[in-house]
Amino acid sequence: MKSQPEVWLRGPIDSYPLALQPVVHAILQAHEEIHELMQDFPSELLWEKPAGMASPGFHLQHMAGVMDRLATYAEGKMLSKEQLAYLKNEGVSDGSISSETLVKRLDIQIKKFLQLVSEIDPNTVYDFRGVGRAQLPSTVNGLLFHAAEHIQRHFGQLLVTVNVLVLQRAEIG
Repeated sequence: MKSQPEVWLRGPIDSYPLALQPVVHAILQAHEEIHELMQDFPSELLWEKPAGMASPGFHLQHMAGVMDRLATYAEGKMLSKEQLAYLKNEGVSDGSISSETLVKRLDIQIKKFLQLVSEIDPNTVYDFRGVGRAQLPSTVNGLLFHAAEHIQRHFGQLLVTVNVLVLQRAEIG
């Protein structure tokens, strides 16, 4: 049983602009729930794809990658070669990576992303930001809210996939 209310019900979080609190709340909520879900998750199940769904490893890699890429765009920059290589390899099965390692990588990206959010001038949230090589139109605000929405979406998918895999393992074992 949880000892605290959901993050959004805990009030404003110091050091973040009030207008961006929903972004911070959504990301921190997902972060807490990912830690709870992945605690003791067997690394040998990371790359399993039940019913053709994306693997838990993919979701963890993708959430970290999305946070990194959207932060880059929010800063008005283009993706680096390293970021593009990471994107290309998201979901590629790698038995040498543990669940703990992927969660720690996600922790690092969330920390970096939230640091960026804390430094944003609220007067710039509607500034144009181009996305991708085509420079598709967005705003600082759009990118930040998309990051929050995207991590929530992939957490939901991760939750289902992990629970299916754990249930399947229990039925077999």
